[in-house]
Formats: sequence, structure tokens, C-alpha cells
Amino acid sequence: MRFLRRSLVGLFLASLAVGLLAYAGESIRDALQTRWAEESRTRPARERVFSANVITYEPGTVMPVMTVFGEVRSRRTLELRVKSAGTVVELADSFEEGGRVQSGELLLRVDPSDAQAALDVAMADLSEAEAELRDAKSGLALSAEDVLATREQLALREQALDRQRSLLERGVGTESAVETAALAETAAKQTVLARRQALAQAEARLDQASTSLIRRRIATKDAERRIAETKLYAEFAGTLGEVTAVKGGLVQINERVARLVDPEALEVAFRVSITEYARLLGESGALIPAEVEVTLDVLGYDLTTTGRISRESANVEQGQTGRLLFAKLDQATGFRPGDFVTVRIMEPELRFVATLPATAVDSANTVLVVGGEDRLEVREVSLLRRQGDEVIVRARDLAGREIVSERSPLLGAGIRVRPIRPENARVPDEPEMVELTDERRARLVAFIEGNRRMPAEAKARILDRLSQREVPADMIARIESRM
Repeated sequence: MRFLRRSLVGLFLASLAVGLLAYAGESIRDALQTRWAEESRTRPARERVFSANVITYEPGTVMPVMTVFGEVRSRRTLELRVKSAGTVVELADSFEEGGRVQSGELLLRVDPSDAQAALDVAMADLSEAEAELRDAKSGLALSAEDVLATREQLALREQALDRQRSLLERGVGTESAVETAALAETAAKQTVLARRQALAQAEARLDQASTSLIRRRIATKDAERRIAETKLYAEFAGTLGEVTAVKGGLVQINERVARLVDPEALEVAFRVSITEYARLLGESGALIPAEVEVTLDVLGYDLTTTGRISRESANVEQGQTGRLLFAKLDQATGFRPGDFVTVRIMEPELRFVATLPATAVDSANTVLVVGGEDRLEVREVSLLRRQGDEVIVRARDLAGREIVSERSPLLGAGIRVRPIRPENARVPDEPEMVELTDERRARLVAFIEGNRRMPAEAKARILDRLSQREVPADMIARIESRM
């Protein structure tokens, strides 16, 4: 009886084990079938669409602006040099670094003692020469009268000789009387000759006195000039710089004591390349008087003035390239010679061109154009200018077409985009919002919850945003790009 009971219990336990094994096998089979069914389902492929900022290509007339750097210079600069050596005995109150002086103002005077002494001697010599000239003139006049008197005496002697000869022919006179009259005539002729020699000497003396007077006058003028050279005057109104002279100091001849600069007559010198220079030439090949805008950055505050190109350098200095140009400034308030400035040159206008962001054109001079179904197309353009963050291009058959303004490696021909136009672009304070489907929301939440490197505070903030009905599009794009 006991054997039968144990046999039945064993049989029951064996039947129970077989049933459990059968149940386990059935569970495993169902799980595998479910897994195989899920793997056999194919997910539909979905095309990825990128957002892209676009602008409209609108051709028109554009004035290119060339930006270079230059230096402010003065068109009127004068080196002040003394022409007389000596001690500085007088200085103007404004004779200092940065002093403003007026035209004709006395700036400096050197001790004139030696020059004054030389002038006094020259004036004394001049007085002597004038007296000598007066004496020579008087002597000449007397000599001329003496010659006239001797000529009258000669005429009388000739008349006496003729009379004696007439008497001798009539038998009244004597030979001795004729000889005496002839001797007297000869003596009178010798006297006339002597007086003529004296007259010639008087004339020579007068010439010498006149020449001496001229020399003395020249010496006097030279002495007066030396007196004037002891004084230094300002030839025009301006500002003094590089001042070296001091009162009581010694200066040498032709020593530079200061530099006079006209702060109103300023110009800017700047260098351009050969290509840029060619753009500034007119139809006749001459340099055009293009307008310029000069800017000086002074601790964040910009001093700006305008001007025009006036001329170009005659030659290219050794070791330099391009062309050196000069532009006259209209208003020079606040500018000083030596200032390093930015020069913006207005080039001649270009027609049928458009201005695009520099990021819209690649190295091959192509742009991406939004075509049908918002797919991108590659078009070539002619790059004319680069100025800052913009470019000036010319293209055909692009008027009114939309162009991608910011290219990226993800964008190319055939890529479908979601155009973001300037009028539809949202401000940063109002990001673009997207309404998520339940499946997409669950996938994003699962990715965030499974990210162990994300801080708990940031994770809670993102999950809170994902739980809302609308979620920022940029947040979704960043999460999906990392999934």
C-alpha cells in the first residue's frame, strides 16, 4: 500500500515537471515569434529636410567701397631754421610744442650786436662814398669849366696870330710879332690838352666814386639783411612742433629750431594695389577724383571726415608695391599729421549687380538656389568685389530667385530645404515652435532619460519642455542630431 502511494506521488511530480517544461517552451516560442515579427517589419524611409536662411537675388546699381589704411599728412609744412648764429635773446610766448602762431608773428630773435656793428660800419662807409661822389661831381664840373676857359683863350690866341699875319702881309707887322703870336697859340693848345686830361681824370674819379657808392650800398643792404635774419617770423598760421630752441641758448647758422605745420591743410596718404588702382582710373586713363571717407578711431569714438583723391606719387619707392595716392580732406577737425586712419574709397558704380553675404558664395564662385519642391540647385556667379562680410556678384537668370545666404557642408545640389526668409524669420526671443507626435515625443524622452552624462538639473528642464504641447524647433534639432 505504501509502495502504491509513493508511486502515485512520483508519477504526479513527473507529470507536473513535464507540464512546466511544456509551458516554458510555449512561452519561449511565443516570445521568439513576437521578436521575429517585429524584426520583419520594415520602417518607411523618410527624407531629411534642412532649414536654410534664404534671401532674394535683386540686381541693381551698387557703389563698391574700397577699404585701405593711410596716414594723415600736412600739405603745408615748414622747417624753421635760423640764418644767424648767436644767442637767443627773445622768444614768443607761443614758441613751444603745440603752440599756435599767426602769419607774420615774431617767433625768435638772435642777439643782433655783431650784425648791428657791421651795419653801422657799412653806413659810415656809405656816407664816405656819398661824400666822395659829391666831391667827384664838383671836380668834374670845375674841370669842364677850366677846359671851356682854355678853349676861349686858344680862340683868342688864334685870332691874335691871324691878325699878326695879316699885318705882316700888309707890311705893317714884323716876323717876331708873328712868331710870338704863334708861340702863344701853341701854349694855349697845350693848356687845352692839359685841361682835357684833367677833365678825363675827373670823369674817371666820378665813375670810381659811383662804383664805390654802389658797393657801399650793397654792403649796407647786406648788413641790414643780416640784421633782419636775426629775427624769425611765421610765414603762415599754424602749429609748432619739434621745438628745440630756448631763451639764452646758442644757435648755429641754418640750425632747425622748430617745425611749422598748417593743421587746416591736411591730406591723407594711402597705398593701394595695382588692381585697386586700375579701378580708380577713368576712361582717359587718368586718376578720377573719387570721394573718400576717413575715419580715426579714438578710444572707441570715431572721428570721420570726407575728401577727394587729388593726386598720385610720381614713382614707386624701392621695396614698395602698388601706388601711393593722396586725398585732400574737407574738414580736418580733430585730425593731426601722423594719425593712422581708415580710408573708405567710393569706386565708380556697378550696374546689374547684387550684394550678397560672403557666406553665400563658395570658393568655386557658385551659389545655392532654391528650386522646385524647395530643392537646391547650384548656379555660377561672377565675383566682382569682396568688401567685409559681403560680396558683389553678377549673374544671369537669377533675378527674383531665392539664394541660400549661409552655406554649410550639409547643403548641396538636390537637398530639400525648409526656406527661412527674412520676413518669416523669428526673433531670438520667440524661437520657432513645433508640435510633436506621441511617438516622436516618447523617443526624445527615452533618449534624454537614458543619457547618463547629462546633469540632473538640465535633464529635468529638458523633460519639462518636452512634456509641453509645443517644443522649440532648435531644441528638437539639437537632440535629434545627437541620437
